[in-house]
Amino acid sequence: MSIRHGLLALLERGPRYGSQLRTEFESRTGSTWPLNVGQVYTTLNRLERDGMVAQGGEDAAGHALYAITDSGRAELRTWFEKPVDRTSPARDELAIKLAMAVGASGVDIRDVIQSQRRHTVKAMQDYTRLKAQALIAVESGGARERDDVAWLLVLEQLIFQTEAEARWLDHCESRLIRLSATAADTGSATATTTRTARAATGGTADGTAEAPTATAPTGADTAPTRTAPPEAASPVAGAR
Repeated sequence: MSIRHGLLALLERGPRYGSQLRTEFESRTGSTWPLNVGQVYTTLNRLERDGMVAQGGEDAAGHALYAITDSGRAELRTWFEKPVDRTSPARDELAIKLAMAVGASGVDIRDVIQSQRRHTVKAMQDYTRLKAQALIAVESGGARERDDVAWLLVLEQLIFQTEAEARWLDHCESRLIRLSATAADTGSATATTTRTARAATGGTADGTAEAPTATAPTGADTAPTRTAPPEAASPVAGAR
């Protein structure tokens, strides 16, 4: 979040003092990103050091006023014209949490996802309710219409963000289910292949060798077949 550019944008409307800038910043953004006075004055000091703001006297109550300089206006125009850089995205705690939950001991990532989903849906409902209130304020055309429109835009960004987060959580859960099913199928196929290979080489499913099957002995160990000896030639017959 660029606080410095937010303060420059408010100062372009005229000189402001520190606590006034804080109040207007939070009013414009619906206190989504609250500031403290110390943070505001630290930023103002840096802007003054860089020549983008200058102190311009005091108001009736004695508050030191800050005014934007030409250099500050040029910086503000550049900020409005330049797209927000996404090549180095800000750290997202939820993405980091889920990344670390994968394979973490004693952590069921599905429970993490479900818990976050409940919170995300609740936040979406709250933002939607606030959006309805902001729309009523904008349509009424009150004195703070500019701030109401700004707050409405911020709310709609938050709603889109939470909707995307809910879809991403659903995607993460589906992804884990598919990966789990794929791992189970792969393990089953591997076990089947192993059993087939061991059976083909005389092994068993648990890797031990099968006991040989007993067969009848052959060759010299075979008992001889007994046959009747040939009868001797009768001497009587031979005399004849």
